[in-house]
Amino acid sequence: MNKKLVFLVTSCSLFAIIGLIVAICAGAKSIPLQTVWDSIFHYEDVLDMQLVRDVRIPRVICTAFVGGLLGITGAMMQGVTRNPVAEPSLMGITQGATFAIALVGASSSLYGLLGNTLAAFIGALVSGLLVLGFSMKSARNMNMSRLLLAGTALSTFFISMATVIALLTNKSQNLAFWISGGFRATTWESVQLVIIVGGIATIISLFLAPKINIVNLGEDVCIGLGQNPVRIRMQTLLLIIPMCAVCVAVAGNIAFVGLIVPHIVRKILGQDYRVIMPVSFLCGATLVIWADVLARLVNQPYETPIGLFTSLVGVPLFIWMVRKES
Repeated sequence: MNKKLVFLVTSCSLFAIIGLIVAICAGAKSIPLQTVWDSIFHYEDVLDMQLVRDVRIPRVICTAFVGGLLGITGAMMQGVTRNPVAEPSLMGITQGATFAIALVGASSSLYGLLGNTLAAFIGALVSGLLVLGFSMKSARNMNMSRLLLAGTALSTFFISMATVIALLTNKSQNLAFWISGGFRATTWESVQLVIIVGGIATIISLFLAPKINIVNLGEDVCIGLGQNPVRIRMQTLLLIIPMCAVCVAVAGNIAFVGLIVPHIVRKILGQDYRVIMPVSFLCGATLVIWADVLARLVNQPYETPIGLFTSLVGVPLFIWMVRKES
């Protein structure tokens, strides 16, 4: 077995487990490990156990799954576009969710009917499908350049409309918190959404990994091997949309995870997406778990936007990547 693969998986798993324990125990109120254990296996209706069971455990589950989904969708996007700087936000998914949040926040009846999480999921889903639709002349003709252009154009439109609505309804601060990303509002309902939708889509995506490998070899090689590159891209992008929609609905906008994690994994482990995708899930989960821990601990009792920490890691790495590629 590849020694690099064993080392990366082992170290990431260890860091992830330590991060999960720290995330549950540490915070504005420190909780002993014994209390955490009792809240899971010997629950009593006391404040510390309520905090662990109803706030911190759902939160750490969401951080792990959202980080994993961002990592694996970034790998899928880079694989089918053959572009090392591609990431899911290029499809306007985050911006569509932001627009939906602004729209729902402007109407109390809509907010009561949908709530932020469901509204963000629907907005992300619709925006992703719109970008995909605009990037095609026909069902058999999908151009990646058009996909990127459509994503950029619709992203700008959605953000502009969301900003206008937020300004007119005095909801700018709420929208800013959403755009900056974080897990402040996670509940057990968020856990159900991310596990059901994200979990099923992740399992299906792993079966697509061999086909993504073939597409990554180039159009001519893919066709020569009897595969349809357009169909594989379409299947992959249709799968990415609900996965990213779940991430945005639960955590808002978390930047750079889908860009940086797959790139680093690919540099270490090579070009086999059957390996890159699951390892990107693990590394993405580890990164977001620790970013959330820092977001909670750096400025106690206040919470720093999680996107700040992923950007602090992501921007220097991105600059280094660009310099090395050139």
